[in-house]
Amino acid sequence: MRIGIILYPTYGGSGIVATELGCALAVRGHEVHFFSTARPFRLPAFQENVYFHEVPVVGYDLFENTPYTLTLASTLHNCVKMYGLDVLHSHYAIPHATAAYLAREMHGGLPPVITTCHGTDVTLVGAHPAYAPVVKFTLEQSNAVTAVSHDLARETRENIGYTGHTNVIYNFIDTEAYKRDLCVMRRDWLAPTDEPIILHISNFRPVKRIPDIISAFSKVRQNVKAKLVLVGDGPERSIAELQVRQLGLQGEVRFLGKQTGLIDLLSVGDIYLLPSNKESFGLSALEAMSCEMPVVGYDVGGLPEVVIKNETGFLHPVGDIDGLAASALKLVEDTELRRAMGSAGRRRAQEVFHIDSIIPQYEKLYTDTLRETEAKCRGRSTSDTSA
Repeated sequence: MRIGIILYPTYGGSGIVATELGCALAVRGHEVHFFSTARPFRLPAFQENVYFHEVPVVGYDLFENTPYTLTLASTLHNCVKMYGLDVLHSHYAIPHATAAYLAREMHGGLPPVITTCHGTDVTLVGAHPAYAPVVKFTLEQSNAVTAVSHDLARETRENIGYTGHTNVIYNFIDTEAYKRDLCVMRRDWLAPTDEPIILHISNFRPVKRIPDIISAFSKVRQNVKAKLVLVGDGPERSIAELQVRQLGLQGEVRFLGKQTGLIDLLSVGDIYLLPSNKESFGLSALEAMSCEMPVVGYDVGGLPEVVIKNETGFLHPVGDIDGLAASALKLVEDTELRRAMGSAGRRRAQEVFHIDSIIPQYEKLYTDTLRETEAKCRGRSTSDTSA
């Protein structure tokens, strides 16, 4: 098939999943076209069957804000005509699915639009009164809708009022790439005396609750030696750095900023902390599990569908910093428990979320949706002719 994938290029779960989905589809012989304002950061320098289309950002004196949705729709429309795309797959409801809908309508109802909801496009942006009506309309006009967890599918119904069918297709991972024995990084740079390493990777937005991580780590450090490694950057980083200084933890916490060698970091970590307010899936938790790290986080959203409580990690109510600290401390002190949970996490990643199990679900959805949409278009054309 010829598949168009519309995504954000920046760090974040939706862009990562969309990029890796497209690359996996290309390996399986599909022709994949990526559409974004910049090259997605996880897109390889070159891969067979992969094409990238940079969406132009057009300014004009009368435009207070650049009309990205319209330039995206025009770019999609032109590429549908040029390359004969069979499917447009939008990651993040707005503006991507909105633009895909416009491109489809300009082309007479084809190709079908598949929209994948990733989280904040429904729970945050989509729930805002300024956007909710267009998000609901966009989902209703999509030929198929998917969500990355059952919890997100529920929120799509409750927050947006979308009553159509939502296909739940979990995020995925290549467990042959994400595995501990591929590590080339030495631990002694992060933990000179081989202390256990507690790790967190995110975009440092408020929803990630970075202060909770630092507060929990401070409690752990009152009992045992350990290191906290924070990977990523964003609006909460300066606040986190101030908190570390105030607690006197400068020598125990490392801020690495944005990194590309995440597998190496995940492979030297011992415990993964993910105490978000909301996680529609928890992709970083899955990556940690695949690298045999137990996960400690909050019992919210889709995370319990990834992390099995008391088996592959520990989950606590939102805001339970004492619980986070107690679980992290337990794992720091009990090496055998840490290894057992790490092994269980990797087995779950292999058995439930392996890339070879998930990608065929998307392929089937593409094929079924295209067949149904073409049949509807033929029926509509026949009806118009009869009239």
